[in-house]
Amino acid sequence: MVRSKAPGKKQQKKGIDFKKIKRKLGRKLPPPKNATNTEIKSQAIVLPEQSVGADKSGFATSKKGLTLDELLKQTSHHNAKVRKNALHGIKDLLEHNPAELQSLKYAIVDKLRERLSDDDKSVRDTFYLLFDSKIFPSCLEDNQGPMVSRLMPYIFKAMAESSVEVRLMAFKFFHLVVKHYPPTFSLYADKILENYKDIIQKNHFYVQDRSKLNVALSGLAHCLSLLPCDESDTESHKENEPLLAYEQDAANESARFAHVSGRLKEIVGVLINCFQDFIPLIHTPGGFDEKSFSCLHHILCSIGYAIKFSIRMHVQRQTMWLPAAEDVTLMILDQDIAPLISKKLLGSFPLNPENNLSGKVDERYFILNSVLTEIFLEVSDWSHLHTDLCNRFLVFIEYTLLDKISRSDRQRKPIPKPIHEKTLLALLPSIPKLILRMDSDWRENLLQAFTSTFNDCKPESPLTLACISVVRNVIIPNGDIHYLSESDPTVNNYLRVWVNKLPSLLNQLGDKHPLSSQAVLKLLLDLGRVGCLNASPTFEEDIIKFFNPCSQGEGDVSGGAFAKLPREAQDLALAFLYYFTINNFSSPLLESIVSCCLHPQLEPAVLCRIVEVVHDAYSAGYIQITDHFSFLTTLVARFKVVQEETHRGTLKAITELVCLRLSKMGDGSLILQILEKVLLEQINLKPMLDNGCAILRIICTLDSKPTSLSESSITTLSEYLPGYLIDIVKCIPEDKENSSLYIQTCLYYLIPCYFMFERSSKLTEEVLKRMQSIVSENTKALESVQDRESGRNSLNLIQCVVSVVLLMHNDVKVRKIISSSKSEIDLILQDVISLQSSGSTSLTVEGKHMMKMAGERLKIASNSLLT
Repeated sequence: MVRSKAPGKKQQKKGIDFKKIKRKLGRKLPPPKNATNTEIKSQAIVLPEQSVGADKSGFATSKKGLTLDELLKQTSHHNAKVRKNALHGIKDLLEHNPAELQSLKYAIVDKLRERLSDDDKSVRDTFYLLFDSKIFPSCLEDNQGPMVSRLMPYIFKAMAESSVEVRLMAFKFFHLVVKHYPPTFSLYADKILENYKDIIQKNHFYVQDRSKLNVALSGLAHCLSLLPCDESDTESHKENEPLLAYEQDAANESARFAHVSGRLKEIVGVLINCFQDFIPLIHTPGGFDEKSFSCLHHILCSIGYAIKFSIRMHVQRQTMWLPAAEDVTLMILDQDIAPLISKKLLGSFPLNPENNLSGKVDERYFILNSVLTEIFLEVSDWSHLHTDLCNRFLVFIEYTLLDKISRSDRQRKPIPKPIHEKTLLALLPSIPKLILRMDSDWRENLLQAFTSTFNDCKPESPLTLACISVVRNVIIPNGDIHYLSESDPTVNNYLRVWVNKLPSLLNQLGDKHPLSSQAVLKLLLDLGRVGCLNASPTFEEDIIKFFNPCSQGEGDVSGGAFAKLPREAQDLALAFLYYFTINNFSSPLLESIVSCCLHPQLEPAVLCRIVEVVHDAYSAGYIQITDHFSFLTTLVARFKVVQEETHRGTLKAITELVCLRLSKMGDGSLILQILEKVLLEQINLKPMLDNGCAILRIICTLDSKPTSLSESSITTLSEYLPGYLIDIVKCIPEDKENSSLYIQTCLYYLIPCYFMFERSSKLTEEVLKRMQSIVSENTKALESVQDRESGRNSLNLIQCVVSVVLLMHNDVKVRKIISSSKSEIDLILQDVISLQSSGSTSLTVEGKHMMKMAGERLKIASNSLLT
C-alpha cells in the first residue's frame, strides 16, 4: 500500500510594505484620503417680499407680468436673448395698452433707439418690427416730428458703423421713418444722400448677396420719389392759388432743395456705374433673378427721379427768374453727366436678350425698358441723342401704345395688363410733346397708336383720364388753342375723331367716375369757347343721352348721367351746353334738357342754372322764341311735387325765375298772345295744384288790367278755377293754432285768382256761379242719397266752397270785387241753411252742426257785403 503524503506545512506569505494599484490610462485619480472637503451645502432662505415692491396694481404689464419700466431696463441687458424678449414684451404691452404709448412715447423712443446699433441681428430685427407695427402707426403724422428728431442722431451713427449689417439696418430703418413721416427726407436730405452714395459706392458686398444692396437702393428710390419733380404739383398751384402766392411757394421750395442738386449729380454718377456692373448679368442666357431685377429697377427709378427734379428746378429758375445758388450745379445734364446718361445708360436700350426667356423674366425686361424710356423722354429736350437711339425708343413707345410688346413671338406670353397699363400711364404725358415736334412719318405712327389706346381703354381705367389729358395738351397746349397747319389734314382728322368720341365717353363714364367725367366736360367747354367742336350727328345724339337717355315722352324723367354727377361737373356741363347750342341746337336736345330738369333729385340751384343757360342761349339768338316758350311752360307744368316741402319750394323758385325772364323779354301782352294758347292747353289738362298755381302766376305776370285774355280763355279759366279754389282748402288743412301761417299759405295760391278777378268781373261772376252750382248739386244729392259715405263727401265739398268764399271775403280788395256777385253768395247761403233742417238720413248730427256753423259765418260775410 502506498502511504498517502502527510499534509505539509502551509507556505507563509511575505510581508508587503506598499500595495501597487494598477490604473487604466485616462482615468481621473481619486483624491487623497487625507484631503479636506471644502464643499459647503446650505438651504435657500426665503424671505417674504415687501408689499410696496410687489404691488403692481394700476400698472400695465406684459404677459409675463412685467411693467413698461422693467421691460425698458431689460432692453439694455448684457444677454441678447433678454433684450429680444424685452422688446417682444413691450410690443405685447403696447398692443393691449395703447394709452401707454401716447403718454410715454418719448421716453420709450429715447430708451429703444440704442438698439438700432445692437450687436445681435435678432434684436435689431425685433426693434424694427416694434416700430413698424406699433410705435409709428400709433402716432399721428403731426406728432412724429419730435420723435424723428430723437431718432436721427442714432440713425446717422448706425450708418457710420463698421459692421455692414448694422449699416444696412440703419438704412432700412430710415426708410421706415420716411414712409411714416415723409418730411424727414427734406430735413436731412444732404446728409442722407451722402450716406446713400457712400454705401452704394462701396458695393463690394452685393456681389455675394444682392438683397443687401437692394435695401439701400429701395430706400434711395423712395426718398428721391419725394422730390418735387411732378409737374402736376405746379399746375395745381397755378389753378388753385394766386400767382404771387404760387411764386413765393415755388421760391421757398427751390431754396429748400437747392443744396440737394449738387449731391444728386454725384448720386446719378454712382448709380450709372452701379448699373454698368449689372450689364454682364443682363445679357446672360437665363436672364437675371428677382433680386437683381429689384436692384436694377430701383437704380433706374432713382436716376429718373433725380433727372426730373433737376430739370424742374432748372425750368423754375428760368421762368421765375430765381437767383441761382452759388457753387451749386442745378442741371445734372452737364458735360460730366450727359455722356454717362446717353452712352452708359440709354445706349444699352433695349435690354432685350436674343434668346427666348420665360414670361416672368420677359416682364422684367419690359419694366426696365419702360423706365429707360421715361428717362429718354425727360432728357431728349436737353441733350443731343443719336438718331438711331431715338428711333429705338420711339419704336418701343409705338409698340407699347399698340400693345404689341412680346406678341410677335408666339412662345412669349403677352405683358400682363396691370404692368402694361402702368407703363402707359407713365408714357402718355409725353405723347403731346412727341406728336407736336416729330416729323410727319413718326407723327402719323404716334397718332395712330395713341388713337388705338384711347379707343381701347375702359371707362373705369385710369388710362381714360390720362388719354383725356393727352387730347387736351395736343389740341390746347399750354392752355392756348392750337390750330394745326392745313397742310397736314391727317392730324386734323385724328383730332376730329378724338373730339367726337368725348360725348360717348361721357355716357360710358356715367356717374361712376366723376373725375374723368369732369375732365371730359372741361375739355368740351374749352373747345366750345373757341368754336372747335365740329359736332357730328352722333355727337349730338350722345349729348342728348347724357341729359336724358330715354326716348322723349310724357313720363321720361331719368335725368341721365348729368343729374347724378357732382355739382362742379354739372356746372361745367351747363357752361358747355351754352356753347354747344350756338351751332347745334335742336328740338330733341331741348326736350332732353326738359326731361332732365324734371328729375326729382336735381338740386334747385342746378335747375335754376339750367333755366338761366337756356334763356341766355335764347337771348344770344341760338334758340327760337317758340322753342324757348315751350321749354319754360313745359317745365312749370310737368314739374312734380313729390316731397312737398322741398319740391314745392323748388317749383316756387322756378316759377319766379320764369316769370322774371318772361317779363323782361318784351311787351307782356304780346308775349301773352303767343303763350295764351299753350298755357290754356295746360290748364285744360287739369294740372296738380302747385303746377296750376305756377301757370296762373305766369298768366298774371303777362296779363294787364283790364285783362287781355280772349273770351275762350275766360271760359276755360272759369271752368278750371272753382275746382282749383276747392283744392286749395282741401290740400291745406286749417291750422286753428297758427291761423296766420294757414292764411299766408293759402294766399300764395289765391293771389293769382285775386289778380284775375280784379282784371275781369266776368271771370269773377262765372266762378261764383259755378261754385253756387256745385253747392246746389251737392245739396240735392244729400237729400236723395242714403249712403253716408257719399253724403260725407258732398258735405265736405259744400264746406270747402264756403271756406273759399270766406277766404275771399277776408281780403279787403277781393271783398269789394265779389260784392257785385252777392246774389250768388246768398244762394249758397240759402242752400247751407236748408241743409240744417234736412231730414236726410245721410246727414248726421255732426254734419248738421257743421252746416250750422258754416251758415252763421257765411251770413255774417254776406251781410257785410251791403256796406
